Amino acid sequence: MILETERLLLRDLHMDDKEAIFGYRADAETNKFQSWIPKTLEEVEAFITRNFKEFNQPETWYQLLITDKETKEIIGDTGVHFIDSDQVEFGITLSKKHHHKGYASEALKGLMNLMFKDLQKHRITTSIDPDNTGSLQLMERIGFRKEGHFIKSLYINGVWVDDVIYAILAEEWMNR
Repeated sequence: MILETERLLLRDLHMDDKEAIFGYRADAETNKFQSWIPKTLEEVEAFITRNFKEFNQPETWYQLLITDKETKEIIGDTGVHFIDSDQVEFGITLSKKHHHKGYASEALKGLMNLMFKDLQKHRITTSIDPDNTGSLQLMERIGFRKEGHFIKSLYINGVWVDDVIYAILAEEWMNR
């Protein structure tokens, strides 16, 4: 799977990406709201190996690497959870050195166009820790709306945390 935006190329993960993925994913402070922070390179290898091989399959997660189109530098990754044939969930992780450059917005908008225009999906959701204000602001900036706030509903990294759900419908995205 390859998706091109103005500055980015979203592509499949490859085993030779493992050091770069480990480099930004293992940053526990930057990724404190993530459910997966690898401790070893072997964990990243397993992550790449188990990444589902067929795009757009219900009940699967599909991870894409976000790279700079010109330099090929790895910026981060984004996950697409194909909940069923009509709904998907997004997740995104960027290297700290690539924060605040518009890459997350660009990558997610590219994915939204693919999901709604090409794959005819009905709804996209995302799940965010309410303390992750940067991600909350990102979702609102690109058109998502808050649908719910669940109290201590997720057990992540040994702690029960709140979960805020944001979503957008195809008709909302297409009518912008």
